[in-house]
Amino acid sequence: MTRSPIAAVLCAPGTNRDSDVSFALRQAGATPITYLMSDLVTQPSCIDEADIIVIAGGFSYADALGAGRLFAVELEDSIGDRMAAAIAERRPVIGICNGFQTLVRMGILPGADHVVALGHNQAGVFDCRWVELEPLSQKCIWTRNLTENMKCPIAHGEGRLTADDSTWASLVEADQVALRYVDGNPNGSIGDAAGICDASGVVLGLMPHPENHVVPRQHPQFHRGITGNLGLSLFREGVNFAIN
Repeated sequence: MTRSPIAAVLCAPGTNRDSDVSFALRQAGATPITYLMSDLVTQPSCIDEADIIVIAGGFSYADALGAGRLFAVELEDSIGDRMAAAIAERRPVIGICNGFQTLVRMGILPGADHVVALGHNQAGVFDCRWVELEPLSQKCIWTRNLTENMKCPIAHGEGRLTADDSTWASLVEADQVALRYVDGNPNGSIGDAAGICDASGVVLGLMPHPENHVVPRQHPQFHRGITGNLGLSLFREGVNFAIN
């Protein structure tokens, strides 16, 4: 019998998608365990046995000094070395929305040189809508076996991925652009990018919320027979990689 991998869901004051992503992980076959920031400070070794690490979305520390900034500082100080070890051991890591912002602030995405940033949406307003995503990367362990587009919502005010031309070209050439928006770019991200991975392919950051479309009834037009492909496939890829 295949074991159920342990997924550590990391939360801070103000994150609010931990229960959603825990539900998604259970649907994908994982066993999620939620860790508050206080848990990580007092017992940082709690993530050492995790097969998957997830940084939940929301508004950590109210985004007071910028989205994900304080969460990144706290994580780096408490478990930065342990996260680096997890990535070196090729344990899957995913950061969603505020989690993506946090990974970028930590320098984990796309790398320690801090050559990309997530800025305010081009329209200058918080945007909440459903989007379609195309999986692109064969390097990224979360997307490499996905062959169909998926639909899920966005809900962010600082989701515009920015990079200079040479950095963007390097990301494209290195196959680190994991997901792109289809039929409209909601925030003005360069290259319509919705998510990127690190150079190893085990770390994924994305702005949309695939955890909010893992069962058909979550789609707002479900009762009209419209759902689109689920975001569940993304989590299944992470779970399958963790156990194989």
